[in-house]
Amino acid sequence: MQVFELKGELRTDLGKKATKVLREEKKVPCVLYGGKENIHFSVVEKDLSKLVYTPFVYIVKIMIDGNAYEAVMREIQFHPVTDRILHIDFYHIFAEKPVIIEVPVKLKGFAEGVQAGGKLVQVIRKLKVKALPANLPGEVELDVTSLGLGKSIKVKELSFDNFEVVNTKEVVIAQVKVTRASKSVEAGDKK
Repeated sequence: MQVFELKGELRTDLGKKATKVLREEKKVPCVLYGGKENIHFSVVEKDLSKLVYTPFVYIVKIMIDGNAYEAVMREIQFHPVTDRILHIDFYHIFAEKPVIIEVPVKLKGFAEGVQAGGKLVQVIRKLKVKALPANLPGEVELDVTSLGLGKSIKVKELSFDNFEVVNTKEVVIAQVKVTRASKSVEAGDKK
């Protein structure tokens, strides 16, 4: 998994007025929790664009007053009209403690069902995985080459060495749907 470095300033004033002043200065209030105590800090808004507006998932190395913390982004709040980032929650991670995080799913291969006229549909874009921080994947790659017409890949069919998928077992990740074109090909084969 890739590491993203972020510089933050410790916050002492936590009220509404202080938060409003921060946002006027183009800064975003953040909190780092999961350690011994919560750490309130702020970051420059433009520094977050490559972290937030990307399909990748990062381990975030946060530098606050000379101290380094490794974390993952847990929750982000956007303004309902302007889409500006209002607040971010980071979860402090430790090398010996497993963490649950959502990672993107990437499909590879040319499915047999698609070759027969079906349509490949990716139902889920992200999966929740549980692993030690060193074993967290940047993405879950699934091979769909052997997926036939009307077939699907479910969470219960997946197994990995270094991490565990914690979504509900019956959740469909990808499937090949039968289309009119594939039905007419089948009907033509039967005649």
